[in-house]
Amino acid sequence: MDAGTETLSDCSLREFAHASAARTPTPGGGAISAALGVHGATMGAMAARFTEGRKGFEQHAPVLAAEVKRLDQLRDQLLELIDADARAYAGVGAAYGLPRGTPEEKQARQAAIQSALVAAMQPPLAICRAAVTGLAVLDSLRQHVNPNVASDVAVGAYALAAAFRGASVNVLINLKGITDADLRDKVSREGAELAERAAELETGIATAVVTAIEGG
Repeated sequence: MDAGTETLSDCSLREFAHASAARTPTPGGGAISAALGVHGATMGAMAARFTEGRKGFEQHAPVLAAEVKRLDQLRDQLLELIDADARAYAGVGAAYGLPRGTPEEKQARQAAIQSALVAAMQPPLAICRAAVTGLAVLDSLRQHVNPNVASDVAVGAYALAAAFRGASVNVLINLKGITDADLRDKVSREGAELAERAAELETGIATAVVTAIEGG
């Protein structure tokens, strides 16, 4: 992959896998988490589209259309976050590489590092939010989707939950180095709330889908 002409989100799956395994800082955990979220959103959208227009599901058409639209939006958002995470991490590396030979340089370097860490925290935090939003859409979708594709809804939920957990760790690693106590507290509180909601949604979707499959 030529980083100067192609973004990570434009790569083939094979290219992305090779880039992820290479001895390079990006794509890293944030980008991988976003990619997991992409797959989670696509599984939900596929299940919804597979249900649309099927006999016996006519009454679900409006909500299915809304869910497809939302999941497609989340897919595109998460694709953009793959590249945003890589760019932000590059900024952290550049800040740590600044000179520190004089007191003024040290001060400027520390300020740049703080700014870069705050910026680098934004993509994984956005991934966390998007993952929880996606899980909420799938929780609605599983209640009226064609039972033949219910397992795909569960796969989507597992992928989005994994995206959340991976992104949350990347939020924490950046948060650890941030000195702004108010920001640290604010993000920590939001993270805890999102984690609780993500776990609740994943468990609810998985339990409902497995029960429906086994009962069917």
